[in-house]
Amino acid sequence: MRVLRRKPSAKAPAERFTGDVWVDTITEAEEPSRLRAAVVRFAPCARTAWHRHAVGQTLHVTEGIGLVQARGGELLVMRPGDTVHTPPGEWHWHGAAPDHFMTHLALSDSTGDPGVPDVEWGEHVSDDEYEGNGREA
Repeated sequence: MRVLRRKPSAKAPAERFTGDVWVDTITEAEEPSRLRAAVVRFAPCARTAWHRHAVGQTLHVTEGIGLVQARGGELLVMRPGDTVHTPPGEWHWHGAAPDHFMTHLALSDSTGDPGVPDVEWGEHVSDDEYEGNGREA
């Protein structure tokens, strides 16, 4: 047994996020485990870019109010205690509501295959998409 000391908070990269987002990594798929876990804090209006996880992702909201959407799907509101599961390969985004901070625990698995990326990142979520006006038919 060992204690894994907390790493410094990291600012999420602008290439993958809009607004101010901070990540506290809990674990990074250290062998033999494939679990990745992080606490992610979003400022109001901050959000991820469109992305998908090879093995899926589970989000558990701990504070604030957030938004989540699958490509072509309904814009959903997340509140503390809500858990959202995104299946493998589903394009989606998530972030804070316009006038609230939001914190969630992000859980996902590594593919375990260095040739297969765990996450594929797409374009930034537009303001229209964020506001619920950009849904595909």
